[in-house]
Amino acid sequence: MAGTRETTETAPRVEDLSADLGRIPVPPPEPPGDRGGWGPREEPEPRLLIENAQLGILIFLAAEAMFFAGLIGAYLVTRIGAVAWPPPFQPRLPVEVTGVNTLFLLASSVTMVRSVRAVKRGDPAGLTRGLGQTALLGLLFLGIQGYEWARLVQFGLTASSGMYGAAFYTIIGTHGAHVLVAVACVLTVLVRAARHRYSPTNHIGVMVCATYWHFVVGLWPILYALVYLV
Repeated sequence: MAGTRETTETAPRVEDLSADLGRIPVPPPEPPGDRGGWGPREEPEPRLLIENAQLGILIFLAAEAMFFAGLIGAYLVTRIGAVAWPPPFQPRLPVEVTGVNTLFLLASSVTMVRSVRAVKRGDPAGLTRGLGQTALLGLLFLGIQGYEWARLVQFGLTASSGMYGAAFYTIIGTHGAHVLVAVACVLTVLVRAARHRYSPTNHIGVMVCATYWHFVVGLWPILYALVYLV
């Protein structure tokens, strides 16, 4: 009986266990989005590798490259099939003047690069200055080209004077039309830049215009070497 009483007295009671359980500290709630790998996590928003407008201009320029490849191919076929190139009694092309004019167009690509750098570092004055210089150099290129074309027409080289004239005005005139469109694009972006529409985080319009401009500029040395020099 004594052993039974001692066991009963020393054994923990249910009420004591309940009281002890009630004093067990409760762990603090876990922060949202972090459940030790078991719960849902907040994933960062996906970022586009390339903007839709940039992708669109790249697709457009790929089509333009194929278009000019067709023109160049037709020009080469015409030239290879000709007995003499250029044909006799046809005026020679202004190689030297057009060479200097090529330097003006290449310089416009440098000013466009400066414009892109300016908008990325938040320099609106540098952006407008670079775009203005780019547009002026493009217009200078077109003005010199137009003057030389007018002189060639006076000397008898027209699109209807033969295959030589038709091939020249088709391939060079098509590029000139692209330069004119590019200048219009630069002027549009220049007006928007003067109104402070661009910033280091919002300059997709400048990038699209710059991409098109560099394409037009990069294409010209190929055409100049093919038509004027070779």
